Amino acid sequence: MTMRVGRPAFAPTEKDRSTVKAMAGFGIPEVEIAKILSIDPKTLRKYFPHELDVGHVEANAKVAANLFRRATGDGREAVIAAIFWLKCRAGWREQDKRDAQEEREARKLGRHEQALLNMQLTSSEVEWADDLR
Repeated sequence: MTMRVGRPAFAPTEKDRSTVKAMAGFGIPEVEIAKILSIDPKTLRKYFPHELDVGHVEANAKVAANLFRRATGDGREAVIAAIFWLKCRAGWREQDKRDAQEEREARKLGRHEQALLNMQLTSSEVEWADDLR
C-alpha cells in the first residue's frame, strides 16, 4: 500500500466562496486573496472563477445604485453625487483654469481685439491691423 504524501486536496466552503466574492468586489488582487485562503493563485482561479468574475460587478452595482439614489435626492450630498455622476457618465468636465482665464480675458476685450487675439497675430500684424481702423 502506497501512502500519499503532501497537502490534502483543496475543498472550498461556502464561507470561502463568500470571502473570495467580497474581496474580489473590494478590488483586492487575486494573489492577496489566495494568501488569505492559504492556496496558490492557480488554485484560486480553478475553484472560484465565478466569484472572481462577478464579485467586482456586484460591488460596482451596489455602489452605483447608492450613488444614483443619492444623486437623485435633495441637499448638498445630492449635488455632489450628481456632479460626480455627470462627470463619469455624461462626459461633463470642469473648465480648465486656462480656459476660464481666457474666457474672462475675452469678455474684457472688444470684438476687434478678440478677433486679433484669436488669429494670434504677430506684433507687426497687429500694428498693420490697427492702421486699417
